[in-house]
Order: sequence, then C-alpha cells, then structure tokens
Amino acid sequence: MSNKKKLMTIAIAAEITPAKTIIPIIKKIKLLESKNKLNWENSKIIGLYHGDSVKNILSPFCDECFSIGQGRGSNKKKNSNIKLSYLIFKDFLKAFSAMRGKNIDLLITAGNAGDVRKSILVANFLHIPIIHIEQDIYNPIEIISHANLVTVPSEKYVSYLKNHYNLINVLNIGGYPMVSYVIDSIKNHKNISKEQILSENGLKLTDDYILLVLGGDLRDNDLEKLIQVCESLNYPIIIAPYRFDKQLVESLVSSFNINVLDNYVDLYDYLHHAKILIYAAGMGMTIEAGIFEIPSIKIKGFHKDHASVDLANDLNIPIVSIEDIGHVINNLSKSNSKDLIENSQIAIDNLIDIINNFNYSLNKSGLSSTKKIWNQRKKYR
Repeated sequence: MSNKKKLMTIAIAAEITPAKTIIPIIKKIKLLESKNKLNWENSKIIGLYHGDSVKNILSPFCDECFSIGQGRGSNKKKNSNIKLSYLIFKDFLKAFSAMRGKNIDLLITAGNAGDVRKSILVANFLHIPIIHIEQDIYNPIEIISHANLVTVPSEKYVSYLKNHYNLINVLNIGGYPMVSYVIDSIKNHKNISKEQILSENGLKLTDDYILLVLGGDLRDNDLEKLIQVCESLNYPIIIAPYRFDKQLVESLVSSFNINVLDNYVDLYDYLHHAKILIYAAGMGMTIEAGIFEIPSIKIKGFHKDHASVDLANDLNIPIVSIEDIGHVINNLSKSNSKDLIENSQIAIDNLIDIINNFNYSLNKSGLSSTKKIWNQRKKYR
C-alpha cells in the first residue's frame, strides 16, 4: 500500500511577471507527477489573481482560478486612507472566500504587490504554510516576513535578507525560474516578420529600429527628457509605453521617426527584430534582454539598489542616466545568456525539491522583520 498523499493542493498568487516565475514550477510538478516521482499522487493547482491579464496567463496551468480583488498600481486614482483601508479589507474578504474550504496544503507567492499581501495574510489566518519566491531583493513586500520560507536566486541575497530584514528562513535556489518561461514562450511563439513590424509602425522597410520600453523605473516627469534624448539619436524608434498612458507619450513625440505602441502588447516579435533595446523596467525585462541576447541599455532609475540592476551588470548591460544614452549606444555588445539558462533549470529543480519535501514546522520571521522591510519600502514611495 502506498504511503503517498493522494492529493496535494497548491495555491499560487502573483501578478503578470511573477506569475511567469511560478508557471515553470507548476509545469515541472505535473511532469514529475506523471512519472510518479513526487510524494503525492495528484496535485490541484489554484490560481489567485488580480485582473484578467493575470488570469489569462495562469488559467492554462491551474485547475481553478479565483479573483482576489483588484490591483492598485501607479496609474490608478489615488484614494484616501479611509477608502483605501475599506478597499483592502474588501479584497481581503474576497481572498478569504477564495481560499477558505479548499484544503490548501501550500501557498506559493512571488512578486511585491497586493496579491501577495492579501494571500499571505489570509493564509496565515487559515494556517496555510507559505513559500515566497523573492526576486526583488532590495524592495520586497513587508508581508513576506510571515511566510514560512523565502527563496532567493543567489547566496549573496540570503545574507542580505537575513542581515537587513532579520528573515530567518531564506534559501538560495541558484537562479531565475522565469527564464524557462521566456524560452518556452519564444519556442511556441508565432513570429511576424521585421518587414511587417516596420510597415505597421510607419517605418521604412529598409530600417533597423530601436525598441524603447518604458516601465517602473521612470516617473512621469522623466518622459519628456527621455523622448528628447531618443529623438536626438536620429534613429527609427518604436516605443512600448507599458504603464504610461499612450496618448501622454504620443503628445511628447515630435519626430516622424518614432511610433508608440498600445499599452500592453506582446513584445517578443519587437525584441526579436530590434537592433537595440533601451528599457526602464525591472527583472522581467532584464531577463528577456538576456535571453534575446540583444544589445541593450538599462536606464538608471530611482531604484538604485535592485536585483535587476545586479543581473544587468552580470549580463554586461550598461545602466546609464537618460542624458548618457547617446554616449554608450554605439558601443553595445550582446549578452551571454548561457549561465542564465542553466541556472534557471537548477532553480526550478531546487524549488521542486523544497515543495516535495517541505518542512511544515518552519517558523515565520515575524513583526520585527515586517517593520524593517516596511521602513525600507518607505524610501521608494
């Protein structure tokens, strides 16, 4: 008679980019399950999400998906403290309803947004053990202090989280699982041609182009200066505005050599055919720049300490201020993604081992760690 657990129920909570970190782990769990190599016979995966974009990414890999409210990102209208407290409490109840009665054995979270905060709070209330996968080492969300275990991509980050935030259970998994997601997505992607991209963006079919990706390391008042600098390069440019309003970005453009995409588009084709990438985003974009091995510039933002900065340095991607873009753009080289890819597989295997043999007696770091992380996060507001 088998001593294996019949059913392992795992809940996952993450926004778009962090979800891409968890998906390769779920895929590997299902593969090993089919080969009878785990400590349970079958798994049930429950996805907890903010917004339809995340649901669309998670749902193919989950048995069930539940909304736990709405994200309150940088573009959303600012609320009073009273209204914000009401909305957070309302979302907490929604998360509680989604997680209660599901016999969840383990919650896995990634990222530093409200979905992580609410799901960890509810998991603590329901006595569900928690693994948090941390990549934003210098600016984590304060509630990870109430996870049983926090994983990080390298040994130096173990020391950092323990020394700076008093987190007690931190393990190095040795890489970034999201790399595997990006590689699989590229393999399964239906490419469009460079000529089609140029034509759709009103550029000459003989042109090479720069892809400029705006993101979380920029503030609104940086945009005008950035676009002026990029226009001075006298190069065809396609801008992915991402979190910034497309009309706002277009209003700052005066060159016919520049076209602005819609806010959320699939960038794989644009990355594949771009001559150069300039970006002001974090870990997800840095990983993609490395995988595509595209000559890149990361714009120096207000997050001076950030794991994506460390990774960009490892990948030989220069990190420069807006005004220095023109000084480095003619001296870029491709990054070497070999270690990035190999370490991703190591990280996935290590996470599977942690989940398969999870120590349910691990203590949480507690309120002193919560306060230390909270004080650090205040510097970025």
